Amino acid sequence: MSTATLHLSAQMHTLYDALDDISIDFGRYHISLANAIWMALVIIAAFAFARFGGGLARRIMRRVPNLDPAQRLLGEKTVTLLIWAFAFFSAIDALGISLTAFTVFSGAFGLAIGFGLQKTFGNMIAGFILLLDRSIKPGDVIAVSSGGTNTMGVVNKIGVRAVSVSTLDNREYLIPNEILMTSQVENWSYSSRRVAVSIPINVAYGSDIDQVEALLLQAASKIGRVLTDPPPSVLVVNLGPGMIEMLASVWIIDPENGIGAIRSDVLKNAWALFREHDIAIPHAQQDVHLRESEPLRQLLQLLEKPATPNT
Repeated sequence: MSTATLHLSAQMHTLYDALDDISIDFGRYHISLANAIWMALVIIAAFAFARFGGGLARRIMRRVPNLDPAQRLLGEKTVTLLIWAFAFFSAIDALGISLTAFTVFSGAFGLAIGFGLQKTFGNMIAGFILLLDRSIKPGDVIAVSSGGTNTMGVVNKIGVRAVSVSTLDNREYLIPNEILMTSQVENWSYSSRRVAVSIPINVAYGSDIDQVEALLLQAASKIGRVLTDPPPSVLVVNLGPGMIEMLASVWIIDPENGIGAIRSDVLKNAWALFREHDIAIPHAQQDVHLRESEPLRQLLQLLEKPATPNT
């Protein structure tokens, strides 16, 4: 060992002894400034290792082929959790903290979790369950309840606490994982992305039903998003009061782009074709029936009398 190295080592020991002299004793525990600096360095190193290892694991998982988004996300979360656990216990070992003493702290921490963080850990476990059974995964199209109506949204991310869902009007809903796991969810792309869209339309009595059906099929076939397999269909659902109630059904494969535009396009095309072929759409109307009575007869007699000219 060279003289310079020995001199540097002596200086480091001197600095350590100086920092160790600045201390506070709690019973049999000796806490010095040197120990505090060492503890801070270990914690920073463990945190940096966990962050770097988690990012590296996510990049590796994204390059693994033959994994759907749910499996890839589950793998990323599992590997990241293991890396953080390894970094935590490595820091505990490097600091020389007894696991027996840590048991007391873990009991108090577990009690705090039971009372204060129950929902948080419940949502975290629910997120892992959602990824395991693959009932909801990134890219799925689900119905989000908003003010009593259902809005279509695309699942962006399944986080530790909540699922991020974006709708077509650029709103982003953060739904707790526990709610999605315990409540009924309308998933439009769970087993297949093919979705049927129903468009009700009424025509007046006297219309040629076969002609109306052909015009509705023609109106649907003009839309690029409508699939040809299965093809559009038209049904007569009811002979209602003053109108023939019909239902056109079309199939699409991109529900994330919304279904309101499909209904609008079909109805606009149908309206243009109906006007071209003189197909009448019924208007709301009511018939009022008056029962015969003595006051009514007197009123009619007064109305039938000729008006007397003014003198």
